[in-house]
Amino acid sequence: MKFSENWLRTYVNPDLDSNQLAHQLTMAGLEVEALEAVAPVFDKVVVGEVLSLEKHPDADRLNVCRVNVGTGEPLQIVCGASNVHAGAKVPCALVGANLPKIAIKQAKVRGVESSGMLCSETELGLAEESSGLLLLPSDAPVGQSIREYLALDDKLFTLKLTPNRSDCLSVAGVAREVAAVTDAALNLPQAVVVPATIPEKLAVKVNEPAACPRYCGRVVRGLNPSAATPDWMAQRLKRSGLRTFGAIVDVTNYILLELGQPLHAFDLAKVHGGITVRFARPGEQLELLNQQTVALDADMLVIGDDTQALALAGIMGGLASAVADATVDIFLESAFFNPDTIAGKARRLNLSTDSSYRFERGVDFAGTRAAIERATQLLLEICGGAAGEISELVADLPQRTPIRLRTERVDQVLGIDLGSAQIEALLSRLKFDFAEGNGIFQVTPPSYRFDLSIEADLIEEMARLHGYDNIPAIPPRGSLNMLPQPEAMRGRGALLALLAARDYQEVINYSFVDETWERDLAGNDHPLPLKNPIASQMGVMRSTLFGGLVDNLRFNLNRKQERVRLYETGRCFPSAQDIFTQPEKLAGLCYGSAQPEQWGEHARAVDFYDIKADVEALLWPASARFEAASHPALHPGQSAKVWLGNTFIGWIGALHPKWQQKYELPTAPVLFELDVAALLCGKVPAFAGVSRYPVVRRDIAVVVDENISVQTLLDGMSEHLPKRVIGLALFDVYRGKGIDSGKKSLAFRVLMQDTQQNLTDEDVDVVTAQLTEFLTVRFDAKLRN
Repeated sequence: MKFSENWLRTYVNPDLDSNQLAHQLTMAGLEVEALEAVAPVFDKVVVGEVLSLEKHPDADRLNVCRVNVGTGEPLQIVCGASNVHAGAKVPCALVGANLPKIAIKQAKVRGVESSGMLCSETELGLAEESSGLLLLPSDAPVGQSIREYLALDDKLFTLKLTPNRSDCLSVAGVAREVAAVTDAALNLPQAVVVPATIPEKLAVKVNEPAACPRYCGRVVRGLNPSAATPDWMAQRLKRSGLRTFGAIVDVTNYILLELGQPLHAFDLAKVHGGITVRFARPGEQLELLNQQTVALDADMLVIGDDTQALALAGIMGGLASAVADATVDIFLESAFFNPDTIAGKARRLNLSTDSSYRFERGVDFAGTRAAIERATQLLLEICGGAAGEISELVADLPQRTPIRLRTERVDQVLGIDLGSAQIEALLSRLKFDFAEGNGIFQVTPPSYRFDLSIEADLIEEMARLHGYDNIPAIPPRGSLNMLPQPEAMRGRGALLALLAARDYQEVINYSFVDETWERDLAGNDHPLPLKNPIASQMGVMRSTLFGGLVDNLRFNLNRKQERVRLYETGRCFPSAQDIFTQPEKLAGLCYGSAQPEQWGEHARAVDFYDIKADVEALLWPASARFEAASHPALHPGQSAKVWLGNTFIGWIGALHPKWQQKYELPTAPVLFELDVAALLCGKVPAFAGVSRYPVVRRDIAVVVDENISVQTLLDGMSEHLPKRVIGLALFDVYRGKGIDSGKKSLAFRVLMQDTQQNLTDEDVDVVTAQLTEFLTVRFDAKLRN
């Protein structure tokens, strides 16, 4: 929204300079995006009148002019402009003037004295190019400063409005805000009711009252097509960023800027029959004012006559009924269209118009008739003519339901004590209708404020008018109590700190992923889709963290990172039989060498057992169990399920070779994914005395079938562990000479200790025999000699 400060100050003139006014508007929620001068700085330029001119004696294209500048004797000025003539009134820069690009001095031009310069718009900095002198109206007062005469000390405000403040898409709307914020007097233009002087009235029919609850139109005949737009109106339009097209169109544009009500003028001679507001018919087309022919959809509202569509309602008029240079009779339209009906239609046709911008956000439905009266008044003043009676149809207009505003709630939300008296004063400045009783206000929003519907909206109005700068920054105070931290629960920070200590770096990825990731890395053919994805490659919710980590790996490899260790925590969204859950997962990825490059250790690629050690560290002091199994993302011979007791908590393994090839990875990374809930569960420490007696070690080496896993043997022995055994672990695996084919030798370390006595050889042998017998009976193991 761009407008002239001078125009605004004709309606409200607070005792503030331009910068202070801009600050007040910004702090009130109407952000001033730009504040710029109409013209650059210059001085000593006045209105001059060319009294006479004669050809320069030594230059065919130069004229020697006698110019009256109102200071006594006329000045002699040499001028080369093609449009200079006797009687012309033009800007005249006096000797000593400083123009934007030149300083004016007494000079000789081809031997003839020149005491100043006659100026074009370019020389004054008002335009990039100009074809000649800036010719002023014949009534311009000679000798007056050109800055004063053309109001060049004016400033241009550009507001960056939020979508909810459509009421400020007009100079009158901004003036209302300035008056409310500064408590200055408001003097808006009052529309004069123009009496009908001709009996003509066009028949109007609204077929879609929900889409167009209010429609006003009137016939105006006998307009002077050659009437010029007044300078004051042309200046305001130009400084608001609009061109002038002719008096009729300029008046409708002026009302758009002044009151925020879009209007449209139809050439009455091109309207056949009456006016009908309806939705477009199947296959209907319309050539718009911009000469673009559009195919109309069934949900597009049009203004038509008895034969065709004349305009796209609330967006743009049609070329067939457009006002032309010779138009003398018009049908003037002012309407309120439902914002939901107009919203999105212009964008669908790749259009953006001032009318659609306002109608989409909401136009004052109570000002529809006033706008057409104001436009008629201006048209008759400028173009003459006679107006007919207004045709008006009104259906169900938006209801303005009173909103309850509690003084206590205002004070609570804003943190200051406004009180009922001050709230009443602020509501009065906003010109809101209200009633008060016992500190509770019933406030009825005005017709132009579509953004007010709940109590919080009114509290925001109180804050804006009171001034955000006037609300003290009071630090919040509250009692802090330590939250319980069960000993059986591990802190989340401890898990992340452990991973950081083991050289992992955290990544954060979107929960929205590519559907192919889900199929490849989760075996999920039916992932949870998004209704409105932000990108085509982010169309489904993830059920595993593997996809994001693999993508992060590719990102790092493309930037020459040869060793990558990453982890991520986040929600996943698996679904089974229409049952949706969102468990939190912790996943990690390792790629490249097991250790950073160094002199003390040979380089070695990271493998399954490196990352298995990391998983065991995460679960310590609990003991994890790993069970060979297949996963869609992992190598079938290098993947395992992770169990904690009898609970399945995740996966570990190397990336499947086909995904390594598809995602263009030189070698396969190793990954894990665990349930965070399981990792956070711990055990309450239990006290146990330290034995004064030594630990006794015995090794048991047995030969078993190749297909029996070590984990199976350890689980079985742990279930039948004798009381004095405090440690049991595998320390050697042997296949080769002396071991039959299909067999393997496993050596277990058994640690024994008693808290009451030293263990004798007989005690140790009993424990060893028990374990050996169990292995023999359960697994057909044979003690190795």
